[in-house]
Amino acid sequence: MRLLKLSFFAGALFLVPLLTFPSRSHSQQAPPAQAAPQPSEEGIPVTNQLVIDKCASCHKKDDKGRLTRISWERTTPEGWQQVIKRMIRLNGLTLTPDEARNIVRYLSNNHGLAPEEAKPALYQAEHRIQDETVPDESVRNACVICHTYGRIISQRRSKEEWDLLVNMHAGYFPVVEFQGFRRFPPPPDAPPPPPGTDTRHPADRAVDFLAKNFPLNTPEWATWRANLRTPKIAGRWLVTGYLIGQGRVFGEMTITPGAAEDEFITNTKLRFVKDGTTVTRTGRSIVYTGYSWRGRSTGNGNSATDPKEMREVMLLNRDSSQLEGRWFWGEYEEFGLDVTLRRVDTEMLVQGLDRFSIPKSSTNAQVKIYGGNLPADLKAADIDFGPGITVKRVVTVASDAATIEIDVAADAAMGKRDLAVRRAFVPGALTVYDKIDYIKVNPDNALARLGGVVYPKGYQQFEAIGYNRGPDNKPQTADDLPLGPVPVEWSVEEFPAIYDDDDKDYSGTLSPTGLFTPAIEGPNPKRKHSRNNYGDLWIVATYKPAMADKDAKPLTARSYLVVTVPLYVKWDQPEVAR
Repeated sequence: MRLLKLSFFAGALFLVPLLTFPSRSHSQQAPPAQAAPQPSEEGIPVTNQLVIDKCASCHKKDDKGRLTRISWERTTPEGWQQVIKRMIRLNGLTLTPDEARNIVRYLSNNHGLAPEEAKPALYQAEHRIQDETVPDESVRNACVICHTYGRIISQRRSKEEWDLLVNMHAGYFPVVEFQGFRRFPPPPDAPPPPPGTDTRHPADRAVDFLAKNFPLNTPEWATWRANLRTPKIAGRWLVTGYLIGQGRVFGEMTITPGAAEDEFITNTKLRFVKDGTTVTRTGRSIVYTGYSWRGRSTGNGNSATDPKEMREVMLLNRDSSQLEGRWFWGEYEEFGLDVTLRRVDTEMLVQGLDRFSIPKSSTNAQVKIYGGNLPADLKAADIDFGPGITVKRVVTVASDAATIEIDVAADAAMGKRDLAVRRAFVPGALTVYDKIDYIKVNPDNALARLGGVVYPKGYQQFEAIGYNRGPDNKPQTADDLPLGPVPVEWSVEEFPAIYDDDDKDYSGTLSPTGLFTPAIEGPNPKRKHSRNNYGDLWIVATYKPAMADKDAKPLTARSYLVVTVPLYVKWDQPEVAR
């Protein structure tokens, strides 16, 4: 009976918007038959015959070569891929893998985004966890209850298309009308709202905001379309990256032309500074819209830093001299390298150092400089960190790295130091400090997923970053100096959420290197009420200062970790994504 009551209640909620809410239209009477209104924005003609052949049976073509819906939308490669998946899953579209790839390529190139439009939403394609700021409350209430804001701003549409998108959601998912699209009607005895109050439904207000801020036609898109060309990126590229728990990564990627003018083959060698590990990878990529890199690479798969398959999302800058983005892997894309690639020909380039910071009064400290085409005749006089740091000698030199020896004066000014190697320059390459004043755990809040039996595990890597109080001599202020990762001891503490909480004993384990491995999914008979192994935890890092500093006390910091259930359902079609 209880299940039947719950089912009836859920069904009633499902029907509420259909039975009680006023219509979104401004008139309660059906309008007289009339000619279809002209669109408010000039659509984009579709000239690709494959798209016309596969889409025009449903999307009517007009005398200007425009297809309904399609010609009034622009989005990312991932956005068009999702559209194709929906057409296959719900509308009976049939495509071969090659046809699907070619349609995505054409629509991304001709109905895509300009770089300035794509960059704010890049984290969506990078599968990067990010705290989002939603500037409009109606969009938050109507859209972000289900979607990330990044997915929303990855699109550009005409006013009519934003409105049709709302209607499509109401048709496929009627419960959204109750959840966020419509406001509840006021009680019969409620006083009238103050003059000037916007009483429209959240969905109507959201459409107005989106149509104004993310229209189909923009100056950025017009400028980019006029300059759109096939990227010329074959050659050598230096890779500078960072991986949580591993630190800095330096390497080189060789890009060669692929089967088509926007396809490329890659060979990459990476060196992890922390332990000296090197990995080599091979891959393939497509550059959509002249700047939007999407690639996959394969490795040996024999270590945490060399997965079998890695995905690559990057943006190419306008002069084709730099690529920037994220390479990620894991069942939940939880591992990722933040990377910057710079083109290198014959000139010398400097990427960075093997360390982030150095204390004052350091003597004979060895520092390694990473780069490309470093000269064999490099001298100490060629290297400059600014006043208070003396480069004593060059120990070794190779084309990709040089080891130097430096002294830091006791009265050297604290702060970030730029590195100059002849005419090459790296801003903020090294930070000078006197002591570590506090630490923070990165990330400061995180998510892991149970798994290992039927579903995959979702891991979480942590690291501790040291900080100096900065010029104002006050900790936890804006001018504090990050000093890079510091060695810490890791532990797990209970985050009390209920009485007799025991999540710490069942939710997973934390390695000495800060990698959290969640427990298996499924009911656990050893737990109270045989509940699953989910839970809330504190991940605690403890830094113990050097023995020479007798007065210093251990520093601690912690991160909040939620260990939750697996992602049981993924609304995806991997066979189409390939």
